Amino acid sequence: MRVLHILNHIREIGNGIVNVAVDLACLQAKNGHHVAVASAGGEYEKLLSSYDVKHFTLDQTRTPINLIKAAGTYQAIIKEFQPDIVHAHMMTGVVLGRVLKAASDYALVATVHNEFQRSAILMGVADRVIAVSKAVAQSMARRGIPGHKLRVISNGTLGSVRTRHIKEYQPVELQRPAIATVAGMYQRKGISELIDAFAQIAADFPQIHLYLVGNGPDREIFVDKAKNTPFSDRIHFEGFQPEPQRYLLAADIFVLASHRDPSPLVIPEAREAGCAIVATNVDGIPEALDGGQAGILVPPKDSQSLAKALAELLSNPHVLSQWQEQAQTNLEWLTVRRVNQETLAVYSELITKNSATYNEIPSKI
Repeated sequence: MRVLHILNHIREIGNGIVNVAVDLACLQAKNGHHVAVASAGGEYEKLLSSYDVKHFTLDQTRTPINLIKAAGTYQAIIKEFQPDIVHAHMMTGVVLGRVLKAASDYALVATVHNEFQRSAILMGVADRVIAVSKAVAQSMARRGIPGHKLRVISNGTLGSVRTRHIKEYQPVELQRPAIATVAGMYQRKGISELIDAFAQIAADFPQIHLYLVGNGPDREIFVDKAKNTPFSDRIHFEGFQPEPQRYLLAADIFVLASHRDPSPLVIPEAREAGCAIVATNVDGIPEALDGGQAGILVPPKDSQSLAKALAELLSNPHVLSQWQEQAQTNLEWLTVRRVNQETLAVYSELITKNSATYNEIPSKI
């Protein structure tokens, strides 16, 4: 197959959408397919090149003049690469893929990574819509995407081409017991609730420290919030880390307090690292935690429930150890290899359908 992935960029900044697409592109090329990526570029160009994945420069910045240029560039890419499958991972790419299809006979696939965005409904113009969790598929169905188009391929990141084996990472030195999160610094990631929960239990557990790994536009809001607690010297803002595994390996407890989260890649990584996990019971998080078998689920936007769960783990080493062990069971389904196999099956389904349709067209007399 000839597969073209469309992304806004391929920068190495911890963007889950980019990470999923780069993993797929590299594994598909490794499996013998002809693969290309169209984006504005970024640090992952070198990795893609090492797997013989061709990169086309495509700037999809949403200004009228630039979108006109992008349309012309996209058509030139299609003419040169001649894809069987165009796989768009963001809204602008899906629209380009559908509007400019013209006489091209490729099939259009869209992956819905962030269904909470209003524009996600536009992903429905694709021939197949991949949802990254059952929760996302249900949401898209409620918004009118027909069932025959929807396919669920739950996210998995273990065995990624972007990372080393977990045992090859050297853990950072943290003050322990250590509670950590790896998340973008956005309000929807529940960072405020995590800081509140930490402040509620910090006096009872004077040795614990909180490590916030990640960057984002709301970082200063959270820094100010931490400064206004009596425990600011035990709340550490670590910024973006290209190897978050080093923090996960060193942490005792991993927390993801998101308000919304379709299918976070960090959950499989925290499980593989052997953290006890506390996360909110929203969207795709319960699925990633085997319905609560691999981590403790708490209500979103509820710092008291989060604080209670953390206190129970910190006050009982045996329970903490049990949750750390449970996190590391049943990891096989969280691999990139499984995600790639299921994605290729969707491609094959479309190509087979297109071939059948072509064969049904009567020849001219």
